[in-house]
Amino acid sequence: MNVTFTTAENEFRSEVRKYFEEEFPQDVLEKQRKAIPLTRDDTVRWHKHIYRKGWAAPNWPVEYGGTGWSSVQKYIFYDEQARASAPAFLPFGVSMVGPIVYTFGNDEQKKRFLPDILEFNTWWCQGYSEPGAGSDLASLKLRADLKGDHYVLNGTKTWTTLGQYADWIFCLVRTSSDVARRQEGISFVLVDMNQPGVSVKPIVLLDGEHEVNEIHFDNAHVPIKNLVGEEGQGWTYGKVLLQHERTAITDFASSKYMLKNLRNLCAKSIKSAEPLSKDQNFMRKVAAAEVELKALEYTELRTLASVASNKAPGPESSILKIVGTELRQRIDSLYLEASGYYALPYVRDQYDLSYSEKNRVGEGSETNASLVYFNNRKVSIYGGSNEIQKNIIAKHVLGL
Repeated sequence: MNVTFTTAENEFRSEVRKYFEEEFPQDVLEKQRKAIPLTRDDTVRWHKHIYRKGWAAPNWPVEYGGTGWSSVQKYIFYDEQARASAPAFLPFGVSMVGPIVYTFGNDEQKKRFLPDILEFNTWWCQGYSEPGAGSDLASLKLRADLKGDHYVLNGTKTWTTLGQYADWIFCLVRTSSDVARRQEGISFVLVDMNQPGVSVKPIVLLDGEHEVNEIHFDNAHVPIKNLVGEEGQGWTYGKVLLQHERTAITDFASSKYMLKNLRNLCAKSIKSAEPLSKDQNFMRKVAAAEVELKALEYTELRTLASVASNKAPGPESSILKIVGTELRQRIDSLYLEASGYYALPYVRDQYDLSYSEKNRVGEGSETNASLVYFNNRKVSIYGGSNEIQKNIIAKHVLGL
């Protein structure tokens, strides 16, 4: 693969780097570098800032507000975004439901939803998993019964990331149970979170953070005009969305700069001790991760080139998901090992689980290493567990 950049591409890299160094909200970058959680307002503000720059939807078609970038430009942008420690795009709107709406939605839905998704006027969340339907998503049971010009929803979605902030949720729902295969009778609907019959129950994680939720639907009414595409075709649309999600989960750019930061951490001498970079066994593990990450990067570039030619990612997204998430977890383990005591994020008061800057143990991103390690055990599960991805590869790639 030829990875030599043209003059125009190098100029584009300089433009992107300058934007993150001089224009992008610097307080957001500072929080990211110190591993301080962003607030809802922080997230909305930086999304709107990058929208005003015209870079909010690198993968969207130009006619809907996309950038028109080549696959190489996208690679450069995501690389510079990670290099600056800028937060990644919140995926639920621009990377997930947006492409489903402009691909399968009607003209009215495109006009109604796409501009607000692009500008981040609406915060979206994902309604896929249920208490009894995770990786086996086809067993979902959230009912959507058609009553006149509305669907009436009853059931529960779970592990809904940041659903406490969301204005809208896109859901896979069961519109028919009289089907030959469980994958049939599933539809894709868009639901206003701020309506009667929709309630959010927080799920507080072991670190005390409220990241995920259960969403309960109790006779929630959804206009039939919020059905995307055809009734009963939701499984097809959902698979397309998951293929894009699995490719994004790889996030090799962030892993790349985590490894770079890890090397910098290893070069430091703590309390006059010999730096970890002198430990050949540990640095051999770091080097092995770097080699695997480079191979993953080239594979990701080939996938980006394929998507740029209007071809949806296929089974290769499952391969990327497996390799990328398992490698990310290895890097987290190395970071935890290198951070030692400083992997402790901060000391919590037993009566106050809120984040406290004054109680931080360390100064850099290593002070969050333990929380990142534990939180990222989930990356090999969401988007379809890696065991499911191996089944997809066996069936669609190996023909087994």
